[in-house]
Amino acid sequence: MEGDTLTSLQKLRDETGAGVMECKRALQESGGDLKRALAIIHERGLAKGAKRADREAGAGLIKAFVHNERIGVLLDLRAETDFVVRSDPFRALAQELVMQIAASDPKDAEELLVQPYIRDEAKTVHDLIKETIARVGENIKVNRFYRIEL
Repeated sequence: MEGDTLTSLQKLRDETGAGVMECKRALQESGGDLKRALAIIHERGLAKGAKRADREAGAGLIKAFVHNERIGVLLDLRAETDFVVRSDPFRALAQELVMQIAASDPKDAEELLVQPYIRDEAKTVHDLIKETIARVGENIKVNRFYRIEL
């Protein structure tokens, strides 16, 4: 592999979290076009996520967040395995979700999923979760949450 290809491979891995071989195949299929390779990996990840949507999400974590000592959120977020629950992408998602809940006050998980994401209103919270599912390769579900405001 030449240096330029290695650089593209590393960029693709950094952006997607996909494995080396998956990135290499996507770069080969795209003829070295980084944007097309990124789209290929994203499409495959979403397809994997759709296949896993019915799988049991039994492992999980409770994430707490307090904003200005006036708004508190407890989130019960689930995945299929403890390995994924301990992963950085899953923990980052949990943090984004508690901030979303604190800022937007959804009444339930269904309402939360259809809300515009506070950091990028071009996508919904459901889109954010699907992106994380594509990265970690497991089903992720918002089991429940509680929000308290003074």
